[in-house]
Amino acid sequence: MKRKISILGSTGSIGRQALEVIEKLPDKFEIIALTAGNNIELLNEQIRKFHPKYAFANDITKVEGAKVLSLEEICSNTENDIILVAVSGRVGLKPTITAINNGIDIALANKETLVMAGDIVMPLAREKKVNIIPVDSEHCAIHQCIKNINDVDKLIITASGGPFLHKTVEDMKNATVEQALAHPKWHMGKKITVDSATLMNKGLEVIEAHHLFNMDYDKIQVVVHPQSIVHSAIEYVDGSIIAQLGLPSMHIPIQYAITYPERFEGIKSKTFSFSEIARLDFEEPDWEKFKALKIAYSCGRLGGSVPVCMNAANEEAVFAFLQGKIRLFDIINTVKAMVDNHKPAFNISLDEIFEIDEETRAKTRELFLNQV
Repeated sequence: MKRKISILGSTGSIGRQALEVIEKLPDKFEIIALTAGNNIELLNEQIRKFHPKYAFANDITKVEGAKVLSLEEICSNTENDIILVAVSGRVGLKPTITAINNGIDIALANKETLVMAGDIVMPLAREKKVNIIPVDSEHCAIHQCIKNINDVDKLIITASGGPFLHKTVEDMKNATVEQALAHPKWHMGKKITVDSATLMNKGLEVIEAHHLFNMDYDKIQVVVHPQSIVHSAIEYVDGSIIAQLGLPSMHIPIQYAITYPERFEGIKSKTFSFSEIARLDFEEPDWEKFKALKIAYSCGRLGGSVPVCMNAANEEAVFAFLQGKIRLFDIINTVKAMVDNHKPAFNISLDEIFEIDEETRAKTRELFLNQV
């Protein structure tokens, strides 16, 4: 029987690669819906090729070849066996919660969902008996390594180190947008690539891992691994360490997430050879150069509304950097300033999360205006 799937964000990097995976497994999937933001031309091409029943885009008048439904309607449709949440930013949170409330499994490629509302999302998923399968290569690796979470003593999240791993602080301060987007190992969207340059992406992943695997922050370790072969590892209580390895490829974690708990050949990366790789390097993060990682740990430990504030400030700052309004290092300075001036709130509702998110974004944009 075919697994019925909807893809939120089908025109983005993860969404496009998911469709490539599905194309290799045509007898395993039926696409219920595809959604996009503003890239309607590509969405319409995908509709013509994959024939989903439903679709959504920001301008619904331009969607062709499928019945238009809202994101809420798509995520309420219990025809779905699984929904791949591959949209970027806070827009992924409400659809994810809608799907969970309707008992639909989630393949999660949206960091903000758990960074903003992990305390709401994960208990709800447990209550509704919904599987949340991570798509991020690091969390997917950890998911594959774990047999019994109660036997795990530590999560080890690897980081490539991005384009500035062996550059100086001055190099980062003077970095251009083009340099920040020149990731040595992964081809991703602009926002996550900039986050990788500052290592904020690892900070977000630490918070995600805390929620996904119910692991204390003191037991989540980040290790820099430039080759990006070891995607992450776990240490069991007896000292055994199990890691998931492979050449850098998002097709593999995407396929794992949407086919879980089964495995199929589908899209395979180039066969991994230990002798060809020859060496694997690991090192401690430079906590002074990559202060974003330290900030994220601190915000995660504080919890409540603090990660919401951090995430919103970072996202607005990254957008400002991409538009040439601020420098790369200003992103982290901005996030720290916003977090330092934020009054934490706890046991907050979903509506309060969005209020804090919007308020932080407005204050962050105002900060940039005052700097001009």
